[in-house]
Amino acid sequence: MTLVPAPLQWVLSARDDRHGQVLRLSPQAPIYPGVDACGHAQAPARLWVDSRRRFQTLEGFGGAFTEAAATTWLKLSPRQRDALLSAYFDANAGHGYTLCRVHMNSCDFALGNYAHVEADGDFSLEGFSIDRDRQALLPMIQAAQRITQAANRPLKLLVSPWSPPGWMKDNGRMNEGGRLRPECREAWAQCFVRFIRAYEAEGVPVWGVSVQNEPEARQRWDSCLYTAEEERDFVRDHLGPALHSAGLSHVRVVIWDHNRDAMVERASVIYGDAEAAKYIWGTGFHWYMENHFEHVQLVHDAWPDKQLLFTEGCQEGGPHWGRWELAERYAQSIIQDLNHWTVGWIDWNLLLDEQGGPNHVGNFCSAPMLAVPAEDGLHAQSSFAALGHFARYVKPGAQRVLCAATREALECTAFANPDGSIAIVVLNRSEHDLAFSLAVDGTTYAADLPAHAIASYVRAGSASA
Repeated sequence: MTLVPAPLQWVLSARDDRHGQVLRLSPQAPIYPGVDACGHAQAPARLWVDSRRRFQTLEGFGGAFTEAAATTWLKLSPRQRDALLSAYFDANAGHGYTLCRVHMNSCDFALGNYAHVEADGDFSLEGFSIDRDRQALLPMIQAAQRITQAANRPLKLLVSPWSPPGWMKDNGRMNEGGRLRPECREAWAQCFVRFIRAYEAEGVPVWGVSVQNEPEARQRWDSCLYTAEEERDFVRDHLGPALHSAGLSHVRVVIWDHNRDAMVERASVIYGDAEAAKYIWGTGFHWYMENHFEHVQLVHDAWPDKQLLFTEGCQEGGPHWGRWELAERYAQSIIQDLNHWTVGWIDWNLLLDEQGGPNHVGNFCSAPMLAVPAEDGLHAQSSFAALGHFARYVKPGAQRVLCAATREALECTAFANPDGSIAIVVLNRSEHDLAFSLAVDGTTYAADLPAHAIASYVRAGSASA
């Protein structure tokens, strides 16, 4: 009996049509050792994978449940609502999302400002209520849960606040930044506890919380400013102890939740306090401003016991209908973040309307899925395909493995899945088709990736002959 190397199964997305076909997660003919489907010989460019060398374990991929996404979803017919959730959460027919985010209190992608404790001076939180969430957010989350639970794939939910209630802040309102008043810190920490308990009562467990969305951004929408020292002290003296006292020590605490540019400085201040650090699972980050992928690596190198999580990214400034550039931005960021020790990647809004909203301050953005409710239309953007190249083939629990290419134009990452398969994702942002040899644990395949394209290659375990 001899072992026959398995062929590579692969799917392709590309900017340019091929033979009149739009390529979006399009299955291609399998590639067998030595030659590809076109009979190409081995090329000078090489991509090399060694699955014996392993790194971080993946938590998962996903997107954000926002009031904007949920209200847009509810405007669709039941058939289209099911189609949207299947596309994202079904592990066989869709992306198989398992790691998502939701806002506590309102964010800019809500229909307006609201808080779960509205009454001024309600320090005992007697008026705490998630009735607003029951209107749209929770129905969408629970519908997604039914899909993941049926496949025995629990949905992990990260909760993030954009602002405490206005009365808890020194500017008296939820928008325009402001800071949490010192005398409100304990009540605000208890809001996290109340929110988690309220969601649990709805059958929606909370996997983690971030302290504050974008704590260095004074926005015209819901926002709140924290210095690194203020965030450290809030976690150490209030949030961490509140979660532990409530029996919620299993809920992960994520700091920063802002751009890569200042994540090293923020982590240094907060992790430098051992009492604060003991409550913290890891650092969350976004992609706005400059890329600074090296900062993700620096945080890992300095604090290897803490995790790294990409918590938000989207194409700003409107819906960007049909633009291929979105796919490349997503794919590059995911590859680079994963290669620098990130354990999960969460997109922003799961769904927006044709304008890139609704958004209560007109901060319209793109989303991987756009809806035209008046036509009951649902439209996948190129970013949806890019996310699928990772989420569909790199499974929760996968471990990153050693992967490198001899050409910078071949941007790549690789993972060993729990079932033993190897998934490799390659991005070509250049203007030229690239032929390359792909060596996976000593078996070489010849591949050819078009210009401006993304490919996912999957090799199952070896078969006997």
